[in-house]
Amino acid sequence: MTRITRIIKIIYIFSKYRLDDFFQATPTSGLLRYLLILSPLRLLPKPTRSRSERLRLALEELGPIFVKFGQMLSTRRDLLPDDIANELQHLQDRVPPFSGELSIKIIEKTLKQDINTLFAEFEVTPLASASVAQVHSARLHSGEGVVVKVIRPGINITIGQDLNLLFTLARLIEKYWEDGRRLRPVEVVSDYKKTIFNELDLQIEAGNTSQLRRNFMDSSLLYIPQVYWDYTRKNVLVMERIHGIPVANIAELNKQNTDMKKLAERGVEIFFTQVFRDSFFHADMHPGNIFVSTENPAEPQYIAIDCGIVGSLMPEDKNYLARMLLAFFKRNYRQVAALHIESGWVPDNTPVAEFETAIRSVCEPIFEKPLKDISFGQVLLGLFQTARQFNMEIQPQLVLLQKTLLNIEGLGRQIYPDLDLWHTAKPFMEDWMKQRSGPPGLIKAMREQGPDWLEQSSELPLLIMDAIQQVKHIKDYSEQQRSTLDLLSREFLKEKSSSRQTWLGLGSLALAAIIATDGVHWLIDLPLSSWLLGIGGLYLLARTP
Repeated sequence: MTRITRIIKIIYIFSKYRLDDFFQATPTSGLLRYLLILSPLRLLPKPTRSRSERLRLALEELGPIFVKFGQMLSTRRDLLPDDIANELQHLQDRVPPFSGELSIKIIEKTLKQDINTLFAEFEVTPLASASVAQVHSARLHSGEGVVVKVIRPGINITIGQDLNLLFTLARLIEKYWEDGRRLRPVEVVSDYKKTIFNELDLQIEAGNTSQLRRNFMDSSLLYIPQVYWDYTRKNVLVMERIHGIPVANIAELNKQNTDMKKLAERGVEIFFTQVFRDSFFHADMHPGNIFVSTENPAEPQYIAIDCGIVGSLMPEDKNYLARMLLAFFKRNYRQVAALHIESGWVPDNTPVAEFETAIRSVCEPIFEKPLKDISFGQVLLGLFQTARQFNMEIQPQLVLLQKTLLNIEGLGRQIYPDLDLWHTAKPFMEDWMKQRSGPPGLIKAMREQGPDWLEQSSELPLLIMDAIQQVKHIKDYSEQQRSTLDLLSREFLKEKSSSRQTWLGLGSLALAAIIATDGVHWLIDLPLSSWLLGIGGLYLLARTP
């Protein structure tokens, strides 16, 4: 019954603001279009507000999931008319607030103290109001200026209802649309459910904020405010108040002579640093959450808030993505196609040459152009057609990353339209790969994993014997390779000791890892040299007392 009530409310709001205007010229809008056209509310006088304002008001009234959709759209000026993009920007931090007195009651109940005991000053009027929470300025008795974030009361009920509708829609798509199973919509909604409910827990946001702050401590690129944990709970968060210019306020940034080119390039560098160095990235980088410090306009520093949504990649996803991006930058479309097949994203019987040609036709036009002339929306559309042709599956674990990339593009387009995204990102990616595969990466891996290897050395004999047995059964494995592995397995069982063997073993294992470089698939696809070095390293380790 609740779901039906919510559906009726959605149809009511769409009709109330006459959003059917947006569907008149869209022949594929289907049942929704006809429900809106046949709605009796169309008999009421048409609202006098502009279409952009009506859309913004409808999204606000529909709730946080729709507000967040509008936030994302506001960064895509290549896809929207200017009037709509400008209006949707108001969703960033000007969602209608709830009562300040209600905020005080929630804070006092949560922290179990009177508001005057907690704070020397507290502004009842909200400083900003967003889709799931609002913020008040305050001052601690110790003198620090802070902001107090309070979750909207009852918001989890509305979000739960909307998620139920999304799950229903996802199941229908998966069942009745021919591409539905490949797109895995139920998994995508499941991932979004985890994300949105994490955003409702301010202790999770506080933890994310502290982690990002540590990652960029003393960085000239990005500043993350401090969390005051003594005043932070699940529905209340107190953190340092920051002062800066909203990144979307281009006029104010220009007024203080901000180096806009450097600002845009640093935004790209921050994104790639978070993804590849830290594997922990801010995944809600719409303009309402990003500010620019006023301290040094010639060397502009970003300030990021609202870390409720973050993303992280598994090592195999990160390595695959890095190799794929570098292949794109080098226009090595054969390698891009091969990596898709190698990772299992497309069937292993996919004809590489045909897939390469299709990828080239989509991606080649975007190179050697400034960002203002490139639309990732159109590129993604082209890649989607390619995906359909070759049965490529959507990867839910990369949905947040894709969303963040779209936000980064939107920010870059506003800050410095002539930014060459590819030439900015390519050196960073190449340097990261060198760091990962070179001596610094080797030393880091040995420092982090060496103690675990030594601790687990007692289990290595059985593991190696199992691995050797598996290798013996690999198709087309030559008799010479089998003999070599049998010899290693026999030598492995002999008992000798040498202190140097530990370091030789670790060195061999590290060298084997460098040769292998990537992937869960390594057990079958490793070159013989990597097998011999790896097993030899384990052999030397196992012989060490």
